[in-house]
Amino acid sequence: MASYLAQEVQLARRHDKILSQRLVLLQQMENHLGDKKTEKTSQTQAADAAYKRNTALLNDIEAAEKRLQARIHLQPHPDVVNLETLYWASVEESIPKWEQFLLGRAQTPVGFKKKKSTKYNISHPEGAAQR
Repeated sequence: MASYLAQEVQLARRHDKILSQRLVLLQQMENHLGDKKTEKTSQTQAADAAYKRNTALLNDIEAAEKRLQARIHLQPHPDVVNLETLYWASVEESIPKWEQFLLGRAQTPVGFKKKKSTKYNISHPEGAAQR
């Protein structure tokens, strides 16, 4: 009977040891699960913040693009405006010279050289040496 009692005590101690290990493991699992939830929450918050930041950046880029497009179409470069003005002034200055010619009432205006008609109207300096 003494051996049963000793065996019972030994089993009770082993049982207590197993229960304490189980408690430690359960606590570790709860801590791990809590850490996972916290990590997932922080990742979700980081993803949301990144999405908002990217959306704001995209909106800023699109707004800047629209402003640049509007600026390009509204105000041409001053050199372009100057060249355009000079071109139209030249055209208006030469209209009286060309008006009668264009209407078919006069010869080519003075100062305009008529090109010789050739088979090809493209001049090739290298090609001239080959002929």
